[in-house]
Amino acid sequence: MIFPERYSRQINLKGFGAEAQEKLQTSKVLVVGAGGLGVPALLYLAGMGVGTIGVVDGDTIGITNLNRQVLYYESEVGMSKAAVAAKKLAQQNPSIRINLIEVFLSVDNALGIIEEYDVVIDATDNFSARYLINDACVILGKPFIYGAIQEYEGHVSVFNLKDGPTYRCLYPDYPSPGEIPDCNTAGVLGVVPGIIGTHQALEAVKVITGIGKTASGYLRIFDLLNNDQYEVKLKAKPENKRIKELQDNYHAPNCSTIPTLKPKQLFEWLNSEKEFLLLDVREQEEYQQGHLVKSVLQPLSNFDVRSVASKTTMLVVTLCQKGGRSIKAANILRDYNHDVQVYSVEGGMEQWQKEMGNKLIVS
Repeated sequence: MIFPERYSRQINLKGFGAEAQEKLQTSKVLVVGAGGLGVPALLYLAGMGVGTIGVVDGDTIGITNLNRQVLYYESEVGMSKAAVAAKKLAQQNPSIRINLIEVFLSVDNALGIIEEYDVVIDATDNFSARYLINDACVILGKPFIYGAIQEYEGHVSVFNLKDGPTYRCLYPDYPSPGEIPDCNTAGVLGVVPGIIGTHQALEAVKVITGIGKTASGYLRIFDLLNNDQYEVKLKAKPENKRIKELQDNYHAPNCSTIPTLKPKQLFEWLNSEKEFLLLDVREQEEYQQGHLVKSVLQPLSNFDVRSVASKTTMLVVTLCQKGGRSIKAANILRDYNHDVQVYSVEGGMEQWQKEMGNKLIVS
């Protein structure tokens, strides 16, 4: 294999060489999330010459992202994170392939997306996504690089590498709501996700090339305020390797302050003269099987927040099948425009049918 001169410093590195560089250039890495953790990981993976990089994110750039997501400019606020990232990475290194995947990872698409890649980097910093990524990687036999931050602290590990532990070996179940910090008050210092995301990229390189010691079997904890770090040893539990299929829904207790609307309340609103936009964020196939009158289809997997925000009233209700996706959509919309009042229907269409039967449902 002929190596571009740009990689000469890596090839000359003792213990790395041409063999490791070739492994990088023939590897495929999927980065889920193009935010605070994903941006530094993406920049270094592209710079080092990873042959194929997948960028998965359905979110748009917000003004509050810019203190830590240094790939983006203020002039790009409102644009797709994945699209902007993919374009700039292709300019940074034209010799590699960038796959643009402008969706949120979901039960419906996770297996199909992940199966094409060798290594997955979880840059979501989101409990629901972590469990989904973990389970999909266990099913497909793919290792994934975990990263998380909380204030001045960061965590990194490698899960599902050979016989090593999975994420569920560390956290078998979702944390209780009281254990999850409030998103609006916890805050984040811009450089912290940069350090952790870069460390995730390093772990990915070690997994791909076989150099050094990976973080598999350990949780590395970085206290960045006090310049301290330590490791917690993790034990693999065989039962966590036996996952054969994804759950129907991955929805953790979260720090969302989105208010919910009970089906009975929504029924009353639909029968009144109240002005609001009812967004059904399920997939088209689900929508066609039965949806509420006056609802507008806007799948979460392709959520166009700019379009929604431009045509919406100041009151929006989001609806899905069980309540999880509608919370996500509501958070995206509110983060894009804090002036919009957003409600999520509690329990989604399943709860509607339990309480209201087939009232106001059309197909």
